[in-house]
Amino acid sequence: MDKIINYILDEDKGFGDISSESVIPKDLKVTGFIVSKDVGIAAGMDIVEDIFKSYGIRVAKKVEDGQEIEKGDILFNFSGDARTILLLERTVLNISMRMSGVATSTNEITKIVHNVNPNIIIAGTRKTSPAFSHFDKAAIKIGGGDPHRYALDDMVLIKDNHIAIAGSPLEALKSAKNNVSFSKKIEIEVGTIEDAIEVAKNGADIVMLDNFDPDKVKECIKRLKELNLRNNVLIEVSGGITKDNILNYAPLNIDIISLGYLTHSARSLDFSLKINQV
Repeated sequence: MDKIINYILDEDKGFGDISSESVIPKDLKVTGFIVSKDVGIAAGMDIVEDIFKSYGIRVAKKVEDGQEIEKGDILFNFSGDARTILLLERTVLNISMRMSGVATSTNEITKIVHNVNPNIIIAGTRKTSPAFSHFDKAAIKIGGGDPHRYALDDMVLIKDNHIAIAGSPLEALKSAKNNVSFSKKIEIEVGTIEDAIEVAKNGADIVMLDNFDPDKVKECIKRLKELNLRNNVLIEVSGGITKDNILNYAPLNIDIISLGYLTHSARSLDFSLKINQV
């Protein structure tokens, strides 16, 4: 994360903040605050605090990650060099606004599902903003969800393109089991009930039912139960699931719902940095 933050700051700064340098006297000290203009779940507060402190800005964090915030809530008070604060302004706002939006989206979805079925894990996907994956995943956790994979080395997740190359879900699964350490879980994406049964029989740890409608999920679970396979695997459903249709899946006997909606469709919350005293 530190490398990404430094890159974001360098990208924003360019060859220097010529606006501040042309208007703000050098070494001028100011105080100010960051205020929420939205309702939601705060995330990225620890990161903002660390950024301010690493640049010599005194900061008082007023809310914690995971805390509910209202419009008008003060998130931070700060004091320090005016030029430095303005240099950091857009970076700290962009990070905290994006993370809070993802945390809010995750929290909302998790509450909707857990009101019906508290045992289902709500998980993210790798459909994150480029170079921002770790921030998005951290925000999902803060919002009450599971980040799923942080990177490709976390677990084996065999998807449609792997299967297209390997020849079939079963062949892909066998190859993975022969080539990967026992310490790594193996998940495989399937598009038919027959493939779900086949990979459950042959040692998959997690079966992802990709783009199954609720009725098809029910039928798949029923077939796995009849064959005494349901308890052998975790069942994840994914593909086209949003806030609008997730309640169709919540009552089902599944373990995980993963949805890119948490990140690719999350709306950033609106925060503002204000200088209140010179």
